[in-house]
Amino acid sequence: MFGQLTAARPGEVMEIDSTPLDVLVVHDDGTVDTVELTGIVDIATRTLAAAVLRPSTKAVDAALLLARAMTPEPMRPGWADALRMSRSVLPHASLKALDKRLAGAAAVPVITPETIVCDRGKAYISDTFRSACQSLGVSFQPAHPDTPTDKPHVERTLQSVASLFVQHLPGHKGRSTEHRGTDPAAQAVWTIHQLQELLQEWIVHWQNRPHDGLRDPLMPGKALTPNEKYAALVAAAGHVPVALSPQEYIELLPRCRRRINSYGIRVGHRTYDSAELNPLRRQPSGAGPDGRSWEVHYDPYDISRVWVRNHRDGGWITAIWRHLRTAPTPMGELAWDHARRILAQRGTNPATEEEIAQAATALLDRAADGPEDKPAKPSRTSRRTGRDRKVAARTRATAEPSWPRPGEPAGEPAAEPVEPDEDELADVIPLEIFDARKEAERWW
Repeated sequence: MFGQLTAARPGEVMEIDSTPLDVLVVHDDGTVDTVELTGIVDIATRTLAAAVLRPSTKAVDAALLLARAMTPEPMRPGWADALRMSRSVLPHASLKALDKRLAGAAAVPVITPETIVCDRGKAYISDTFRSACQSLGVSFQPAHPDTPTDKPHVERTLQSVASLFVQHLPGHKGRSTEHRGTDPAAQAVWTIHQLQELLQEWIVHWQNRPHDGLRDPLMPGKALTPNEKYAALVAAAGHVPVALSPQEYIELLPRCRRRINSYGIRVGHRTYDSAELNPLRRQPSGAGPDGRSWEVHYDPYDISRVWVRNHRDGGWITAIWRHLRTAPTPMGELAWDHARRILAQRGTNPATEEEIAQAATALLDRAADGPEDKPAKPSRTSRRTGRDRKVAARTRATAEPSWPRPGEPAGEPAAEPVEPDEDELADVIPLEIFDARKEAERWW
């Protein structure tokens, strides 16, 4: 307080924040919606280490963003060769000898966070983000309440994204009605995935832009770029590659504690099961507050499976949703909860797990048919349909996994039996002709 924080090495202090992006995106079904930007900035080099676009930021997005900052940004098809790390001022030859992942990387430094500064938003003070910082060995430092000046670097960087990048996009709606066009929704053409690709390419250009806050004591009149500052500091601080495995990514996901019953595990009114859970059914875990429940990690954007920590033998057990065969459409918690609310309004509450799965699948199928003509006078039904389309669009926008997942389990869960093949016939067992005399001799 009342001073200036000076970071002497990359990753010593990093700041993370989220903000609504002043641009409209188009989803697969034609729905136009807003998008949020979450970014993490290194104070020492002013590097925008990682950024992600989501319809609404969740705690899992912030947790996985820490891992993305520790992962090299690969070169994408269509990018210019000038954006390669080998063509930049970064010491690519010496870094490549330590980390082979940098062979085909773009000119964005790989930074491992040591201390993370964030505001007191719901996504950052959650148990998921705190557990992710603990598993990665990152010190968690929340800012003072309602004090944006505690993290000014990320605040200014996100404003630069809006002023230098977003304002040139079609569908830019401005920060207020004074800066808004006539109909920005009609001009929106980019999807959230296409806009993410453009943002990743713009970040590489940002790394080569001189920053007024980066000055060298020996050359105070020259402003350095984030890549030049990183090249100067990494020579003294060094670089330690940290490659995360799919199992380590599971540690960053939200968690809960459940008991393993005879039918499997219940998470969010859904049943998950696996053959690997057979030795653990109705058994205490020996860990946790009560010593009976087991630690379960789940992905809010994909309800098809959960991961159970094996407290006895170590590792993770993948449990599959029992209705995945009947509802193969990818969906997340948003579509599932919306389907439950629809059934509750129809008077079918409490609804069964199968009814919710069918309602959520039907919702996504209706949205895939495309937008309907708007009636002249809006009604409650049309507003409800618009809500359905918005939920379906956000579900499709987050259907693709943003982190490497472990391999698929060997077999399907025991709760969903495999149907026999039509070509395979069962063995025919002939029945003997009933003989009353023989039956009488057996009785007596």
